[in-house]
Amino acid sequence: MAHRFKVLRRFRFNLPQRIAACLLALFLIQGFWLISRQTLTDRDYQYARCGRETWEKPSPLAGYYTSCGNIHDGILVYRLAGLPLTLNLLAERALDIFRKPENRVVQSSGAELSTWELRHQMTHILLLMRLPFLFAGFVLGGCIWWVTRRLYGNLGGYTALALYCFSPAILKACVAPDADVLAALGVYGGVYTCIGVAHAMQGPRRKWRPRIVMLTVIFGLAAAAHIATLPVTALLGLAAMLWVAEGHRSQILPVVLAAVAGALLLLFACYGFSPDAFSYVFRSSAGFLWVSLDPAQRFFSTLTNSGVAVACCAAIVLYLLARRSRYFGNTVPLLCGVVCMVLVMTGAPGSPWLWSLPFLITFVGGVFADAYEGPRGRLARVAAGALVALQAVLCVLSLPGLA
Repeated sequence: MAHRFKVLRRFRFNLPQRIAACLLALFLIQGFWLISRQTLTDRDYQYARCGRETWEKPSPLAGYYTSCGNIHDGILVYRLAGLPLTLNLLAERALDIFRKPENRVVQSSGAELSTWELRHQMTHILLLMRLPFLFAGFVLGGCIWWVTRRLYGNLGGYTALALYCFSPAILKACVAPDADVLAALGVYGGVYTCIGVAHAMQGPRRKWRPRIVMLTVIFGLAAAAHIATLPVTALLGLAAMLWVAEGHRSQILPVVLAAVAGALLLLFACYGFSPDAFSYVFRSSAGFLWVSLDPAQRFFSTLTNSGVAVACCAAIVLYLLARRSRYFGNTVPLLCGVVCMVLVMTGAPGSPWLWSLPFLITFVGGVFADAYEGPRGRLARVAAGALVALQAVLCVLSLPGLA
């Protein structure tokens, strides 16, 4: 018990944490604003119906996992979209005993209402479906802040987090049932957890186990978000670990393989331990990837991404010119961002370029942090502040009803 209180005492909510919390609060406000301007679509009903089936009745049709078929790309998006509705329905059932018979959600005949009919019984159904994905975006922002502040200091963390919180592409992915923000969280968290495991391997073995368990869970999140995410995360993480873990490189591959095996077991659990539905993941073409420069061209040529685009270009120039910026902490996010940016999915819908944004934003924060400490640090801080302000203005103006 004393150890737990000691851990709690280590947590501080000082000025840096308060500024980060304000930025994340602005991110949530923008997300709620976007949600308030949305309406339910047929795609929403598909995710809601099939998501509820994964929790309430996994086999509505003979031979298929859900009425959407055997889900082969990302089971987690369906489960997260359906979970709030299922929990809300359970709460409504409990409250039925206090309602008049004609006002009950579940009628005395035992027939349950469909998702379409439940919209008239359950309040805020659109918000409930989107909360898990907005929360995932919030957690990803917290991860970016933790990594960048730990590596680059407060100013580097502020820069990266501000660019993230005012990214229209990220916000759009967080306000709809979508696997990309979950996949981005899995890839980013997986790579940096791999680095953490590699650093832990330089110390006593008692510190290995909790980090390997965490790595397995994050790999499981990546696999459940989209099956193509797991090999990308594992390969990028393996490369980073081989770079860091000098003297322990022979143990790196077994650790990664064990984490991948555990992740597949977690993915099997997400399919309700249904062998047929789970096997369909590997019989489909959902994991097929190819390379293309089209996603990068579209992202960097979009007006609302101008602040991030200019910041990335400036960071690359500084990285090439300043020798002090070319080190492991900056090189890893740059390489990971470039790899994810050029990937395209050929077997299932997906946007791997979105997975690259957290890495590119981390890279920008790291290179700019080096510039802040250089001989022209004041000029670098003013220029970075102008880019962040530009991105914030473009993001806010892109919100519906504010332009």
